[in-house]
Amino acid sequence: MTSVLANWALHTTCIASDFVQQLFDCNVAGNRQSILPPLTLDVPTMLACQQLAQVLADAYSNPIHLDLDMIHYNEALDKHSNGRVAKHEEGLLQKFPHRSELQLEKPSVILDSAGHIILWYLPNAISPWIQAEMEEATIGMGSLLKKSMTSGPDTQWRTFPGNFHTSDHHQLTPGYINLAPCWFQQGRKPHEFPPADGFTPEVSATLKGKGSPEVIISMQRSALLASAALRVMHPKLYWALVTTQIKLGRWAAEHGLNDICTCLQFCASVFNCASVICNRQCPLHQDPRSTPEGFDIMTSVGHYCDGLMTLSNLGIQL
Repeated sequence: MTSVLANWALHTTCIASDFVQQLFDCNVAGNRQSILPPLTLDVPTMLACQQLAQVLADAYSNPIHLDLDMIHYNEALDKHSNGRVAKHEEGLLQKFPHRSELQLEKPSVILDSAGHIILWYLPNAISPWIQAEMEEATIGMGSLLKKSMTSGPDTQWRTFPGNFHTSDHHQLTPGYINLAPCWFQQGRKPHEFPPADGFTPEVSATLKGKGSPEVIISMQRSALLASAALRVMHPKLYWALVTTQIKLGRWAAEHGLNDICTCLQFCASVFNCASVICNRQCPLHQDPRSTPEGFDIMTSVGHYCDGLMTLSNLGIQL
């Protein structure tokens, strides 16, 4: 049983994640034993967990092997490169060529030449009604998304207006925001914990104000499912993140940081940050400051006619 406080949303996430892990294990083993859902889960969450576990098992049973050593590839990356320097990217492709273009259409796991799972592809892991719930949550963030646009050059592509497009759903506001109950700026400078260099974590700017609990609560079910998926895909990272959230909560309480405490109490995600990206077209790029041993989780919401996500370094389209 998790040591997360019972009045934290993360407590329910841990219970649901254990349920998904049990279902996944049974599905992979071909065991038809019935796993009783925890009584603390409501019916919609229970059904969503069952669907997620089945898609995870389907992906695990459909491995695709690449002739690529991901450790050597990561070592060859320029840690200051954004992936948009053509000469550098051409050099990487010459050093690490891929055999052919693959277009994935069903749940799969991608393994490198050493047998490491480097990608889980999970189409239909999130049911349409939960996607509709996520879309409603995004509509509620309209004012925050609108403020995220910048007038800077297109080199700042993440918030460059030309990369965003209006939606057929007129209530949706294009934009890009980060939501973090305890903002570490971890992509820019590492800090030990507790902070000893004068740096103090704080609630991200998008969650400062009276409406922050409502924003976090609107994302709880999707955050729970993303966390449950990580429980299966990368258990070591999952438990490290749970432990981090617990320690952050204790640290914030000891220092009287009530805004962080409130956000952590309502946050159902094991991740310490979530990005909400609405109707943005991304250029080919890299995020070299991400931890190579970890996983990020990306979820698309809505219907995309002929929309493709290209992973050019792997020769894969999703």
